[in-house]
Amino acid sequence: MRCPRCNSEGTRVIDSRDLEAGSTIRRRRECETCAYRFTTYERPEGSRLTVVKRDGSRQEFDRNKVRAGLMKALEKRPVTLERVEQAVDDIEATLRTRGEPEVGSKEIGRLATEALRDIDQVAYIRFASVYHAFEDIDTFKREVDQLVKQRQAGPE
Repeated sequence: MRCPRCNSEGTRVIDSRDLEAGSTIRRRRECETCAYRFTTYERPEGSRLTVVKRDGSRQEFDRNKVRAGLMKALEKRPVTLERVEQAVDDIEATLRTRGEPEVGSKEIGRLATEALRDIDQVAYIRFASVYHAFEDIDTFKREVDQLVKQRQAGPE
């Protein structure tokens, strides 16, 4: 493993932890040359997961696209990168545990919307307004009102 700071190949593992019920390993590493500490994640390469787009085209699932969509919605919001990674991991794990080789892009959007609702309500509204293509202010207002009701009701 190369050090991201000095590009040296000599690193050592300081700590390893299982994540996602053992499907991912988080390793804290330290460079033997410059003592820089960094984190790596190891995942087994799973079976291919194909996304069926709205126009019927197909492409391989790319977790980076999911992360980019979440990050765009979360821009300038007080959310850690670790929380975003956890959401991406959860979305991917949900899709893979279904055992289906193909998944619709609408399903990925639905899972991302649910994740953002739990992470940050402002980001949720940003994402939902694009994903659900809110056509007028009334639709937008209904969604915000529903969030307010949920917040007032408290956690289930």
